[in-house]
Amino acid sequence: MTTKVAVMGSGNIGTDLMIKILRLSDSLEIAAMAGIDPDSDGLARARRLNVATTHEGVDGLVDMAEFADVSLVFDATSAGAHRRHDEVLRRLGRTVVDLTPAALGPYVVPPVNGDAHLNAPNVNMVTCGGQATVPIVAAVAAVAPVHYAEIVASISARSAGPGTRANLDEFTETTSSALEQVGGAARGKAIIVLNSAEPPLVMRDTVHCLVGDCDDAAVTASVEEMAARVQTYVPGYRLKQKVQFERVAIDSPLRSLLPAAFRSGQAAKVSVFLEVEGAAHYLPAYAGNLDIMTSAALRTAERMAAHRTTKVVSP
Repeated sequence: MTTKVAVMGSGNIGTDLMIKILRLSDSLEIAAMAGIDPDSDGLARARRLNVATTHEGVDGLVDMAEFADVSLVFDATSAGAHRRHDEVLRRLGRTVVDLTPAALGPYVVPPVNGDAHLNAPNVNMVTCGGQATVPIVAAVAAVAPVHYAEIVASISARSAGPGTRANLDEFTETTSSALEQVGGAARGKAIIVLNSAEPPLVMRDTVHCLVGDCDDAAVTASVEEMAARVQTYVPGYRLKQKVQFERVAIDSPLRSLLPAAFRSGQAAKVSVFLEVEGAAHYLPAYAGNLDIMTSAALRTAERMAAHRTTKVVSP
């Protein structure tokens, strides 16, 4: 039994997601793609793949005959547009998996809290930086309290389309919030870098966690186990080197980041360096930032569909 879905947004993310559903999913069936640019490559590609399309956005989507059978909609548009999309789709009883930084629904990062919101009407996939780094912060937090987490996501400028560039403020805010709410850090900070290097570089992420002290071996094992879990749905996700540890004196720049109990002596700074190479289903392999978002959204939707199917068939 498959669950019929629709994709809103015919840009890079929406098109890659459509192709992933067609190639990789046994439980999801794409019924339609909606965009607003009639000449977009995404809509043209969808038509070649026999996917019904509309260039009239959410209004066109809900008027399509195919929409009647759709129970879940992926929104790969923009944070601003998502607010109206959610209002329309929620009123019509459709579940929404949100790939924008709008964050109207709860954050979902599959290996951390993938089963926590299976009945939610709207779930948010955070950001590409969040999907790459929140699992690492959560892995450290599982072993030692993380008082401060700071991440830097560096992506190729070529893989940052108009939607990404329009949402940079939302990116930092949403990612920082997810580091705290899902990753477990007491405080979080996110930075994004658009790297214009040629040839384009694959996505790189740096994660720094400040803890009072920790068992280095336990933290390393937790981080490596988490990375392996992400690799089950993002094969190009990998640690660039061993987890790094540094004992630092609690001087004035760090003092405000730690609770009072740790404002003397030393703290441990845990640093993790990641690389995310894309599967190149639609865009080049350097666009790992897009690949990890669409892969996480696909994994989340499949879990939600399986959960709801089980509820329907259970006595």
